Amino acid sequence: MKTLIIAAYSGVLRGTGSSILSALQDLFSVTWLNRSKVEKQLQVISVLQWVLSFLVLGVACSVILMYIFCTDCWLIAVLYFTWLVFDWNTPKKGGRRSEWVRNWAVWRYFRDYFPIQLVKTHNLLTTRNYIFGYHPHGIMGLGAFCNFSTEATEVSKKFPGIRPYLATLAGNFRMPVLREYLMSGGICPVNRDTIDYLLSKNGSGNAIIIVVGGAAESLSSRPGKNAVTLRNRKGFVKLALRHGADLVPTYSFGENEVYKQVIFEEGSWGRWVQKKFQKYIGFAPCIFHGRGFFSSDTWGLVPYSKPITTVVGEPITIPKLEHPTQQDIDLYHAMYMEALVKLFDKHKTKFGLPETEVLEVN
Repeated sequence: MKTLIIAAYSGVLRGTGSSILSALQDLFSVTWLNRSKVEKQLQVISVLQWVLSFLVLGVACSVILMYIFCTDCWLIAVLYFTWLVFDWNTPKKGGRRSEWVRNWAVWRYFRDYFPIQLVKTHNLLTTRNYIFGYHPHGIMGLGAFCNFSTEATEVSKKFPGIRPYLATLAGNFRMPVLREYLMSGGICPVNRDTIDYLLSKNGSGNAIIIVVGGAAESLSSRPGKNAVTLRNRKGFVKLALRHGADLVPTYSFGENEVYKQVIFEEGSWGRWVQKKFQKYIGFAPCIFHGRGFFSSDTWGLVPYSKPITTVVGEPITIPKLEHPTQQDIDLYHAMYMEALVKLFDKHKTKFGLPETEVLEVN
């Protein structure tokens, strides 16, 4: 009798165990718990948080601080603005980079979403300083950010001893909280004071990444187009000559593929508005879209997951000339344009472009 009871009890346990195991298997097979699905959503979230930070973080934090100033917590806003006054010039001295922030796991999800790669073609000497010309701008320069303001693509391991500083619009550093976020990644203002400081008072091994085409280039950014605004952009060459900083052509294949933009033709009212913004504010508003947060079949702010490969070319040795002439500037500018076109032609077929594709230099 006892044997029968034990056998029956064991059968119940076995049945219960099987039921529980089956239930757990069903639970973990649910779509939203599928590991690959979860990773994809984490990638989308990581990209979206950067896009929203780029677009609205500065304005949102300014509004919040002004609101706090009108509440019982006004002392918090006063203390922050007081500290901001004393810290105002920090971005001009290279900022306050944080290796901890640069190595956040979120940037690896950011990298894998597209995915983004950094290709090294030549070694860089730590005894020299460099100015990287980054092309093309795209809508947001996502490849430039991921490769040089984070360690997701291991820039510090690929170029040991080189400190990258991604230069961006100086107005971003007037925005509370956003400025701290940018500086933590090694981002600095793209102005003469900052570049002069980094190339003359910060030792050697500095690499300043300048998106040469700027806002003007972003206006022509669209999938399938490989064009750079460079022919009349010579200020970065003059800076390189004044400091003896080597020029490094850098091209990012796929940068123009991640967003679709409404292109306004020259002479249209839309282009007129964009140029006015560019002239007086420093950036050109673009009408663009990517995919939606939940579906790639809808429109939204999330960029399309298209591969971005940033190729860093061979450095051009630049002499130090305290007062370079226009002839000197034109000479090295022509050398730089030639090197960029050669870099594009050498690597274009590796990243899906036909042999007949030509880089348009405007």
